[in-house]
Amino acid sequence: MDSQTITKTLFFNASREVVWAFLTDKDKLGTWFHPADRNLREGQDYALMGKADDGSPKKMCWGTVIQMEPPSKLVQSFTVGPLSGAMTTVTWNLEQAGDGTRLTLEHSGFAEIAAPFGLLMALDKGWDAHFASLRTRVSEA
Repeated sequence: MDSQTITKTLFFNASREVVWAFLTDKDKLGTWFHPADRNLREGQDYALMGKADDGSPKKMCWGTVIQMEPPSKLVQSFTVGPLSGAMTTVTWNLEQAGDGTRLTLEHSGFAEIAAPFGLLMALDKGWDAHFASLRTRVSEA
């Protein structure tokens, strides 16, 4: 792993199947991240939507689902507006941990696109904020 990889680990008092649904189901994604245009499926493109200042739909992040091993591993290409279309890779690993789930995110590929450190910091902070919402939504499930 290079020094420009964002790595986050979270623990949930829920099964891997429950956590998996929050990563791949379009409606559940929208409760903690951004609503998806479709359920995530291996080999398919996806877009996570938000609203522009005028209220019209706007793509917030998008990419392609590269690999799915339910409920253990999800790999997707991922970009956001500030990356100007350059793709990074987000890998989600779900492991059983006691009676719950350990979720590890690896967001990589920044070195290949020479991403500025400020963008890494912004994405790192953004993941933290979204994960706070994910914790709440999974605990309510």
